[in-house]
Amino acid sequence: MKLSPKQLEQFDRDGYLFFPSLFTPEETRTLNDAVPELYSRHEAWNVRESGSDAVRTNFAAHMSSKPFAKLARHPRMVQPVQDLLGEALYMHQFKINGKMAFEGAIWQWHQDYGTWMNDDMMPTERAMNVAIFLDDVNEFNGPLMFIPGSHKKGVIEAKHDLTTTSYPLWTVDNELIASLVARAGGKQGGIVSPQGPAGSMIVFHSCLVHASTSNLSPWNRVSVYLSLCAVSNHIRRHKRPEYIAHRDFTPITCLPDDCLLKDYPVDLPWQNGLPATALQTSTTPFDEMKQAA
Repeated sequence: MKLSPKQLEQFDRDGYLFFPSLFTPEETRTLNDAVPELYSRHEAWNVRESGSDAVRTNFAAHMSSKPFAKLARHPRMVQPVQDLLGEALYMHQFKINGKMAFEGAIWQWHQDYGTWMNDDMMPTERAMNVAIFLDDVNEFNGPLMFIPGSHKKGVIEAKHDLTTTSYPLWTVDNELIASLVARAGGKQGGIVSPQGPAGSMIVFHSCLVHASTSNLSPWNRVSVYLSLCAVSNHIRRHKRPEYIAHRDFTPITCLPDDCLLKDYPVDLPWQNGLPATALQTSTTPFDEMKQAA
C-alpha cells in the first residue's frame, strides 16, 4: 500500500493520515478475539488503570500472541511508514491501549518522541506511530485528538508527569497547547479527532502533539499502537524494560497481505511468559557500555 504524492503532501502539512476501514471486519475480529486472554494476564506488561483492574495498556503482544505478531508484519501497516521514512524499520514499541467503557482515563497532551528521546535516547524523530482501531471510535469513547501541523514545531519542552494517571508521560503544558491550537486554526480546525469504524488506521508523526479524554461512555475504545522506527535511528539506552522499549533492531519483514486470515509462521519468543531479561534496565548509554567492554 504505497502512498500517493497527495498523501505525502498531506502528511507533511498535517502530520497524520487517516485510513477508514483499512482492515476488514473479519481481520479486525481476529485481533479482537485475542485481546481478552492478553488482558487477563497479571504480568508486568499489563498496566492497569489507577484503582481499577481495567487494563490501560498491554505491551508487546506481538511477542506472545500470533494474531498480533502477524499484524506487526502486515504490509498495509508497514509500507506507508516505510514510504514516509525512506528506510527499513524495526518495532520500537507495541501497545494495545484499552480505554474501557466508564473506566478509561485520559492521556495528557504530549509528543511521543518526547518520551523516546528523554527515556530511550532515540537520536532523532525518525519514527512514526500507527493506531489501528479494534472498536468503533466515536466522539464519546475517548478518541484521539491531534493538533494539525504541530509536528512542525519539532521537539517541545515537556515535563515528566508521574501523578495524573497510572502511566508516566512527558507532557506539554497548557499554555503552549493553547498557542499551538490557535496557530492551527483555533475553533476552526485547531484540534481534529479522526473517528470511524473498527479496522480504521491512523499514521502520525512522532512529534505530532496529541491527547485523548476519558471514556465515560458504555463503549470500549481498544486500539493497537505500533511505533515503528528507522533502523539507523534505534534507541541508545535501555532505561525502560525491553517489553516497553524493544532492543531488537532487526528490520521488519512483511508477511503477505492476507496474513491475518491465513496461517503463516511467526516467532513468539514470550509465548510462555515474560522472561527475566525483558525486565532488565540500564541508564548507561550504548556507547559508554561499548567503551567499557
